[in-house]
Amino acid sequence: MAMLPARRGGQSLTIVDPSREFEDIYNRMGQLMDLALGDFVMPREGSMAWSPLADVIENDDGYEINAELPGISKDQIDVHVQDRELIISGEMKNGQRGRMHRSTRRTGRFEYHTYLPGDIKPDKVNATLSNGVLSVRVPKSDMAKPRRIEVST
Repeated sequence: MAMLPARRGGQSLTIVDPSREFEDIYNRMGQLMDLALGDFVMPREGSMAWSPLADVIENDDGYEINAELPGISKDQIDVHVQDRELIISGEMKNGQRGRMHRSTRRTGRFEYHTYLPGDIKPDKVNATLSNGVLSVRVPKSDMAKPRRIEVST
């Protein structure tokens, strides 16, 4: 996409990248929607963390959360469970070697928060990282698991 010159506030001529501007607007709107709908991102040390894309899947035995974190190593990730809240956080470093021409990947501090709807076993949570996807498995407590009730006559 072409770079467009723009004047801002009577200052000197600057170059504006329209795709970057739209991406910034999209990210800010996503953060507002997350705040409004319950999945929120907490600011840290003066900067707003971004939230990775993730799926939360429930089955009879528990929950599985799959978060997209391409290019990250396991020592850059922290996974915490507090009550029924799962928190995935860390920092994505810019691993560039050479001159960057264009990048659409996010870097910097990230946080993903989600509340799990049922009781869980926090001591049995496990996480694996494979091919850029962090999979966190959270088993349900025995009380939260569905069980079949035999009907008698």
